Amino acid sequence: MNKKLLFGIGLGIVLIFFSVRGVNFGEALSCMKEIDPGYVVLSLFFIVLMQALRSYRWGIILQPLEKIDPFTLFAVTSVGFLAIAAIPARIGELARPYLIAQKSSVKISSALGTVIVERVLDSVAVLTITITVLILQDLPSWMIKSGIIFFILTLLLIACMIGLIWRREAAVRIIDRILRRLPGGLCEKVNKVILHFIDGFQAITDVKRLLYLLFLSAVVWLVDVAAIYALLLAFGFNLPVWAALVVMVILLAGIAIPTAPGFIGNWHYACILALSLFGVARPEAFSFALVYHFLSMAVVIILGVGFLPFNR
Repeated sequence: MNKKLLFGIGLGIVLIFFSVRGVNFGEALSCMKEIDPGYVVLSLFFIVLMQALRSYRWGIILQPLEKIDPFTLFAVTSVGFLAIAAIPARIGELARPYLIAQKSSVKISSALGTVIVERVLDSVAVLTITITVLILQDLPSWMIKSGIIFFILTLLLIACMIGLIWRREAAVRIIDRILRRLPGGLCEKVNKVILHFIDGFQAITDVKRLLYLLFLSAVVWLVDVAAIYALLLAFGFNLPVWAALVVMVILLAGIAIPTAPGFIGNWHYACILALSLFGVARPEAFSFALVYHFLSMAVVIILGVGFLPFNR
């Protein structure tokens, strides 16, 4: 078994232990029994809407390569997110590029490039929203410093991606010099893959499209905040809206760590850690983590399995 896979599963088990340690399960169960179903339905609506928006945004990123119909985009997105959740160590990230390449003329490496663009846009949107909240609210200094550092690194990454497109010929020459050490046939194949990968960045070279994508990315993550806040209301937690943002940011950092399938362990620990900043008791925080994880995974599994026949 792959060492990375074993490490992910092991880390997941450790985080499960820390998540349940000190939790009174009787209190946690009582908390879940008092959930307001109306707010749960609202949270579910936002979770599904978020997936639809992410599918639409990916289509905009892919447009310079090929215009793909909305149904195909949503079907591939749904199955791709199922793969990310089901396959440990984030290996499932390769599912969407593979599937979209089967449904279109887009090369797998180019599709992978568009996924990288998507992740960078996500980082910019989340960090921009986070820094805005950090300026307006009194939060731990480590969150402020981390947010600023990651924001600067993300902007540098965008600059590099734009540079690879605008200075394509110069980039090709540099890459070619590096690859010359490889055997002739392999050098040519790797060179083509890298060039197709760079093609995936084309969406961010158009200023209007880039601004629209940044707007869409902000909407995507504000919808996620709405989903979390609706669930906080379902539990009757008297917390400000920006508490949902803090939960989202810490959760995103937590699930970025390669662990067991379904983000089991890191999802729950991240939620408990985030809610502890607002004085939420451990049993209540654990209950919230369980329900939020269940709802999110239920949407991913139902949509992923439902659209699986359309991706064969």
